[in-house]
Amino acid sequence: MTKLKTTIVILITAVALCSNAALAQHTFVIKGKVTEADTTEPLIGASVRCGTTGAATDVDGNYELSVKVGCYDIECSYIGFENDRRRITVSCDTVINFELKSVTSELSEVVVLSRSMMDRLKNTQPGMERIDIDEMSKTPVLFGERDILKSLQLLPGVSAEGDGTGGFQVRGGTASQNLVLLDDAPVINSGHLFGFFSTFNDPALSSATLYKGQIPARYGGATSSVFDVNTKAGNAEKYKGSFTVGLLSAKFDIEGPIIKDKLSFFASARRSYMDMFLKFTDQFKDNSLYFYDINAKVNYNVGYNDKIAVSLFVGRDNLGMSDMMNMQWGNITTTAKWYHTFNDRLASVATLYHGNFINDMGMQITSEDDNMYGHLRQTGIKYSFSWNPHENHNVDFGLQSALIDLKSAEWTMGTTHQKEQRRGWESGVWINDDWAINERVHVMGGIRLGIMSTLGGSPYYRLDESGNIIDCYTPRNGKPYKTYLSIEPRLSLNYRITDLQSIKMAYSRSSQNIHAIRSTGSSMPFDRYAMTSNIIKPQTADQISAGYVALFGNTRWEISGEVFYKDIHNIYDYKDGKSFNSEIEIERLLLGGKGRAYGFEFTLRKNAGKLTGWIGYTLSWAQNKIGGINNGKWYTAGNDRRHDISVVGIYQFNKKWNMSAAWVFNTGQALTAPSAKYEVDGIHMFHYAERNGYRAPAYHRLDLSATYTHEGPKLTYEWSFGIYNAYSRYNPFLIVFETDENAPTGFKTMKHSLFGLVPSVSYTLKF
Repeated sequence: MTKLKTTIVILITAVALCSNAALAQHTFVIKGKVTEADTTEPLIGASVRCGTTGAATDVDGNYELSVKVGCYDIECSYIGFENDRRRITVSCDTVINFELKSVTSELSEVVVLSRSMMDRLKNTQPGMERIDIDEMSKTPVLFGERDILKSLQLLPGVSAEGDGTGGFQVRGGTASQNLVLLDDAPVINSGHLFGFFSTFNDPALSSATLYKGQIPARYGGATSSVFDVNTKAGNAEKYKGSFTVGLLSAKFDIEGPIIKDKLSFFASARRSYMDMFLKFTDQFKDNSLYFYDINAKVNYNVGYNDKIAVSLFVGRDNLGMSDMMNMQWGNITTTAKWYHTFNDRLASVATLYHGNFINDMGMQITSEDDNMYGHLRQTGIKYSFSWNPHENHNVDFGLQSALIDLKSAEWTMGTTHQKEQRRGWESGVWINDDWAINERVHVMGGIRLGIMSTLGGSPYYRLDESGNIIDCYTPRNGKPYKTYLSIEPRLSLNYRITDLQSIKMAYSRSSQNIHAIRSTGSSMPFDRYAMTSNIIKPQTADQISAGYVALFGNTRWEISGEVFYKDIHNIYDYKDGKSFNSEIEIERLLLGGKGRAYGFEFTLRKNAGKLTGWIGYTLSWAQNKIGGINNGKWYTAGNDRRHDISVVGIYQFNKKWNMSAAWVFNTGQALTAPSAKYEVDGIHMFHYAERNGYRAPAYHRLDLSATYTHEGPKLTYEWSFGIYNAYSRYNPFLIVFETDENAPTGFKTMKHSLFGLVPSVSYTLKF
């Protein structure tokens, strides 16, 4: 009996030891979410370490680790926030959420800038700017409206097209060479009322990143830059909101839980009311001039490994002059995303998106009604994966496919009705590898394969040298007519010389199949768009760049410089004497060639203290060479800005008051001016010898703003005061040439401006 008991004890002990050994070998999952304690907004890129294992949070603040059974110290950290360190025992799958508290309010502005500062130092890609929305929104802008797009134009290498336009130019490119994404849906002509206001309502935004150097392989369709903007997810724990009233517009936003910690929403709306003031005047009471936009988003946490987000944006502008003219334009975008985590190493995002840009214009001249219409619709799917072989190595890959429906123009002029509409199918597959080889060397390499097929259902032409149609063919609806392949390699290197210095180098090839053709240097809502066809080729750009970043003065100061060279193929411009409505067939109006842009960017930043800000300077050239234009010689592009300077200062007096100032200067826009005047049958005609051979006067202005904030236990209110163009510089908006018999040349130059000094005030209530 004793032997039997002994045997049983030995067996039980052996089983227990085997079970413990098996348990010790088993891997368990620790996962959770990292949020900001005050706002519950997810913190992207926060570091979570448990033992020797670590991970960074994704765009929704989620992380996942795999560890064996045992006791560990788990720590969560994020620059600008207090670390959270805990002692845990792991014996099963565990959920641990972190709510990090920001450091003291006196240092909050310094810390926010430091996050961007460290990004610029450590990030592999030259020319990448992760925009700090809170900080950028403090820079003064037109009519006191906080505007991330206007603030973006204060960065080196980025410039505004001019007053009255919503586009921005990056490194010698045009606004149409930028890809602007809102929750992965494309936005065209991102400005309200000819650019007086931005399409982006800042309370709705959570993050924004500009890529002006190497563009990651997951992006296609832009040869100049990508501006990727994401909207807020909505607070899943409590209700919040704000209301703002300004001189010319009002807006509100609200967010909160529908089902706490499960289903949340965010909604915002904005409308201008300039048209209401017009109704009080006898002369303009029948005119209309307003815009509105709506942002909405719903987030649903299906389970710990799955989340669904659906977002909507609607923006519309209306300009009407009694019964003479009516113009409407705007964007509608919708996006549905499914986030799925397979394990602690692999995650995916599936996206369905639709973007629709429309422009309608009607005019009544004498007894005839003239109407012009156009649209650009893009409907697609994007499926991307992120794989982390280990902590310092990330591989993302995926595919994207979209149907493009482009109505270049449809017009009714008197009894004439014409339309040009084309469809195309654009797809891409990519892989990108981001690898920190060691503490000093960080490499990113990727490749994208683009496929563009023009589809039947519309006529395609063959033209002679004079642009006359010599043959026309209409393929069967939906049948691919012409297919183009583009191979786009991208490579960058970051070498950390010291902990506070790094040098970067990059090469990137990119392409795009949608071209905006304009006869001026500024984007307007009624530019004509052209799509790759049998005649128009995909535009491609090869860019090389190299940069240096250094921190000094106990990291309070930062200096950076970057050089770039861009070679562009298949640039299109109007033939001499042609304009957007010369013919309905847009290919008959255009000539194609090549372009180049090169230059140098310099930035000096102050990242700490009560006074923060930066000085940016860009020296650049942008030139085109197109056979049949300017005698086939290189000529200055309309978007060339030789010198561009921005000086930005933000001063925090105390917790309640802050003041900001921004001064900008850039070389005047290149334009084509007449070189002589002659007369034919009694009609005065101008002769143009050189394309863009003259310059408009230089552009410069000073903007000022001050903000008073009072924080209460439940309500916070804010007064914002601003002066746009403080010394009332009348910068050129439009330059025209008129006959003047008294002038030696026989003509005179007339400059028209939009603004002098413009004061503004707004009131915001947050709850």
